Amino acid sequence: MHTDTESCVRAVRSKDARFDGWFFTAVRTTGIYCRPSCPAVPPKPENMTFHPSAAAAQQAGYRACKRCRPDATPGSPQWNERADLTARAMRLIADGVVDREGVPGLAARLGYSTRQIERQLHAELGAGPLALARAQRAQTARLLIETSELPMADIAFAAGFASIRAFNETVREVFALAPTELRTRAGRGRAGARPGARTDARPGPAPGGAAV
Repeated sequence: MHTDTESCVRAVRSKDARFDGWFFTAVRTTGIYCRPSCPAVPPKPENMTFHPSAAAAQQAGYRACKRCRPDATPGSPQWNERADLTARAMRLIADGVVDREGVPGLAARLGYSTRQIERQLHAELGAGPLALARAQRAQTARLLIETSELPMADIAFAAGFASIRAFNETVREVFALAPTELRTRAGRGRAGARPGARTDARPGPAPGGAAV
């Protein structure tokens, strides 16, 4: 769909969440990429470019938007239903096959040559298996950083990075924030919205019916 510029522009202007994952909007003037449903003011059409995957946008030098978090929408929902080569490859990449076995391991599991895998993924998703796996690692790392108290070194290896240095460099490049900054931002968000907190109600009766 990312090649249909007119339809993509309409989806971005209407902030249509139905298109999240089907394509990604990169903004030339800001250097970021977003979901179609991003709550920010839509950019001018001439400043938009469209990519078929988060990995393709990252590979083109764009960083993930901090508001709509497009990295958390790795690809078309159709991948869960399709049985073709691209869908099978994406499911295996999401399972960490490239991290554990490399591209040759992915190709062997799919029954194709590495060249065929590279060509097919580039044609449909705008990025090869290594870039797609890197995007998957970055998304996993972000999730662990923001939702757990694990040390950064443990998160790096749990997300599939070969070294702490690669982890730090990838997080900075993809999100324009250091891992510790991501955790700090997430912590501030949780502190400002505690589950179950009542902020709009007047004091109710105390046990026994007495007013507080």
